[in-house]
Amino acid sequence: MSDYSIWVLEYAAVEKFPFSVMMYGPQHQGTRKLPYAYALIKGKGETILIDTGYDHVNFGKTLADMYGVSNYHGPREVLAECGVAPEDVTSVFVTHAHFDHMGAIEHFPNATFYIQKRELDQWVWALTLDPEYRFLTGGGDPADIVKAVKAASEGRVVLIDGDSEDILPGIDVHLAADTHTYGCMYVTIRNDGARDSADKWIFAGDLIYTYDNLTGLDPDNPQIVPIGLAVGSQHNLIFSSAEMLKSVGGEVRRVIPVHEDKLKETFPSRLTEANLQVVEIALADGETSKVS
Repeated sequence: MSDYSIWVLEYAAVEKFPFSVMMYGPQHQGTRKLPYAYALIKGKGETILIDTGYDHVNFGKTLADMYGVSNYHGPREVLAECGVAPEDVTSVFVTHAHFDHMGAIEHFPNATFYIQKRELDQWVWALTLDPEYRFLTGGGDPADIVKAVKAASEGRVVLIDGDSEDILPGIDVHLAADTHTYGCMYVTIRNDGARDSADKWIFAGDLIYTYDNLTGLDPDNPQIVPIGLAVGSQHNLIFSSAEMLKSVGGEVRRVIPVHEDKLKETFPSRLTEANLQVVEIALADGETSKVS
């Protein structure tokens, strides 16, 4: 019995993304498609997002154009594929403050946003540094921090300080400090509600981009290989990945990287008229499939 239905919803993509950024080291492996996506979770009276995507206007559009993002579609159109409107969303877990994960929070007027205190604190600090340190704020839109402050003034932001269990029923968060960003977090869904869950899903944010980060490229000699973009350390990325894998008993498919194009081959999926993937991770009892 599953408590939550879970989908990964593509909303845009970089068709040719350098593999050396997805996986640290291989400088001559060419490019892969990098879907931009977020997760939708329904159950227990909640409609939940893990991350929000971005808004294709102003500096968000500037960043998207710089990174080669194409086929953008906004949350109203994307969520409608699962019968949800932005106003229905009750809770959002923000894994980190990069523009493509937290850049559309103004579209969810009824949601409470959960984010690590360290993430917001350190982004504000980094924005005060001189221009030669701007690598530390790359991928972020300062306007998103302002939007988060506005939501906080409305009583709709909860700052989390480290690991925390049962933020919502069966949903835990875990801090991965100084990894991809200052206060990245990953989200665990214990979909049977049990503390020692046999049906656990982990949403990794950008701690991993692809399953290959968890396995390496040689099936006869597996290893954890970190992503190639971090303001923290590769050491921290490797050990955070190891913690996630251990938590699901080494079952790689249960650690979900939303930027992984192979999700559509790993789980039931369909392609929308807008050429976007809807990937179905789990269905709660009584839920109708959105891919069949």
